[in-house]
Amino acid sequence: MTIAIVCIILLLIVAVVFWAINVYNRLINLRTLNEEGWSGVDVQLKRRHDLIGNLVNTVKGYMQHEKTVLEEIARMRSEAQRAGSVAAVAAAESGLSQALGRLFAVMENYPDLKASENTMHLQESLSELENEIQMARRYYNATVRDLNVLIQSFPSSIIAKRYSFVLAEFFELENAAERAAPQVQF
Repeated sequence: MTIAIVCIILLLIVAVVFWAINVYNRLINLRTLNEEGWSGVDVQLKRRHDLIGNLVNTVKGYMQHEKTVLEEIARMRSEAQRAGSVAAVAAAESGLSQALGRLFAVMENYPDLKASENTMHLQESLSELENEIQMARRYYNATVRDLNVLIQSFPSSIIAKRYSFVLAEFFELENAAERAAPQVQF
């Protein structure tokens, strides 16, 4: 072999090695962004759980006859806090949103509660927080998309498989009615 052919082969080997390093580093970067995105969702959901606890405590005094609704919210909130996987969190949060919707419907029957400044403030905060959760969910799902595309695309899929990168789960709500933020009105 001539020196030129050896140089070309060496250059090709070096190019493939640099390409593999680049793909690996992009996978690491996207996985880290994905973890950061989930952390942002988790923080917002924890804020939501705390706010729901405050809301339930505020309305307890007014709604003594609506114990089952309040107990359901407490149960769903606990389930949401214990959920482990992305799918389990999504399912638990969907149930919690439905329970909150029932609470807001029942609250309409209590004029003094609707007029309470503290209750109004908590509802406004919850509405703002739902928007923040939606933004965090969108960011997380975008990182999932980018990571999954790179993992599944050829030839980067070779590197992803070699180093055991796995597809991430999207954080999706179970039905279309839950995709909208709860309407909080007093």
